[in-house]
Amino acid sequence: MKRILVAGGAGFIGSNLCARLVRDSNNYVICLDNLFTGRTENVADLIGLPNFRFVNHDVQTPFVTDVDQIYNAACPASPPAYSKTPMETVKTCILGSINLLDLATENGAVIMQFSTSEVYGDPAVHPQPESYRGNVNPIGLRSCYDEGKRCAETLFFDYSRQAGTKIKVIRIFNTYGPNMDPGDGRVVSNFIMQALRGEDLTIYGDGSQTRSFQYVDDLLDGIDLMMNHSREDFQGPVNLGNPHEFTILELAEKVLAKTGGKSRIAFRPLPSDDPVRRRPDISLARGELCGWEPKIPLDEGLDRTIEYFRKIESKRK
Repeated sequence: MKRILVAGGAGFIGSNLCARLVRDSNNYVICLDNLFTGRTENVADLIGLPNFRFVNHDVQTPFVTDVDQIYNAACPASPPAYSKTPMETVKTCILGSINLLDLATENGAVIMQFSTSEVYGDPAVHPQPESYRGNVNPIGLRSCYDEGKRCAETLFFDYSRQAGTKIKVIRIFNTYGPNMDPGDGRVVSNFIMQALRGEDLTIYGDGSQTRSFQYVDDLLDGIDLMMNHSREDFQGPVNLGNPHEFTILELAEKVLAKTGGKSRIAFRPLPSDDPVRRRPDISLARGELCGWEPKIPLDEGLDRTIEYFRKIESKRK
């Protein structure tokens, strides 16, 4: 069996990845998570399966096992979470990457870094190609996450050059879907939960800022292609995101129409360093990953995600 380690495997993206990997009986999946932002309920259906193992572990501490592939999704991606624990976030990005890279190097395993569109900061180039080096504030409130992820990319490529480690690096743009934490502070989950609870939908700024929203299944397709079907010498970084751009106000209006609630839109001041525009250039992914591009439109993805959150709300009540 192929032994696969997913660090941060009880988080939103990590748990969806674990579920997909476990469906192949030739995979044995080890899910590492310290449950700081990950949730055991995200992997509850997997615990007890013969080819799945959950380990409560913080990647800031080395973990020893035999492994063929490693996915590093271990880092708080929720703005409220990393804003409250900035030093722990940086340590997770840096120490966690070092420990997992050491493990990959010792095993001769392939390791994939889940980087982020936040490495581009508030971009001065639009859409953002991988060659763009970004516009990031190194001392701002978001820097622990943005610069932590940038440093992790540095470590990955230095390990490749110096130690011969087999690496893959993806840059994930705004992704949404089932297993998101209702309180994670990200815009899709925020809007849906506020609408379902009859609360005002909070827009920071005037709502003209844009994002590109990718349903999680499309991301998982890109991850599989990058890890298992791309050229061995193609390391990335490669953008994985939806090139269709929407304003935050458009997203809020879609959520209101789909939930049918009586919520209103409330405007608040824009936080510091919040990007004004964000959209990936996915030309490289199309060329290197068998023509990959997202297939699930925003309306369909929102319907699935709203249904997921409705079930959560019904259990809470």
